[in-house]
Amino acid sequence: MSTVAKLHAKPREVIGKSSHRLAGEGIVPAVVYGPEIDTMSISIDRRELERLMHDATVGATLVDLVVEGHKSPLHVIIKEIKHEEVKGAVQHVDFWAVKMSSTLQTVVGITFVGSAEGERSGGVVMHALRELHVEALPKDLPEHIEVDLSSLQVGDSVTVGSLTAPAGVTVLDDPDAVIASVMAPTAAEEEVVEVTEVTEVPEVGKESAAEAEE
Repeated sequence: MSTVAKLHAKPREVIGKSSHRLAGEGIVPAVVYGPEIDTMSISIDRRELERLMHDATVGATLVDLVVEGHKSPLHVIIKEIKHEEVKGAVQHVDFWAVKMSSTLQTVVGITFVGSAEGERSGGVVMHALRELHVEALPKDLPEHIEVDLSSLQVGDSVTVGSLTAPAGVTVLDDPDAVIASVMAPTAAEEEVVEVTEVTEVPEVGKESAAEAEE
């Protein structure tokens, strides 16, 4: 089940490039949008956001967004975080307002656990996937999915189809896709595995921050 966190926000009147000056005031500009709400420009206290991000996962952590002036919190997930190129500080956040009764598609990370048996005989563990595409109700979204490598011998592999997904979660990736394998040392040296990092959660929403701000 997804962790539920709480975050406070205020309506924001300063939008566009002018919103960048808020950084000097300890404020992060953000936007929240979704299929059933009007797009809102908001501002968040930087320190509160940083505390949230210690435990939150983009695309998976369910957040109760308490917007000043609104009677009830909005149920959102973090869709995208933009960072400054030089210092790496958070520059802008996109929130996607979810409907608790409808499933959504997002990406969750893989956490590898256990030491493969095959490593004791000289095998090398190769990680082919680092994340999985899933579909679930917001309340059922996992922070991550664990993959146990402990039983793998040299030549063994674990595939998407061999996983036991958490209750209420459907894994959308190809069942035959290899997540990790244990290879003999010579084969491992020749194998080149490319891992593409996803910086934005796909399929959660089509609008971009720029479109939402307009």
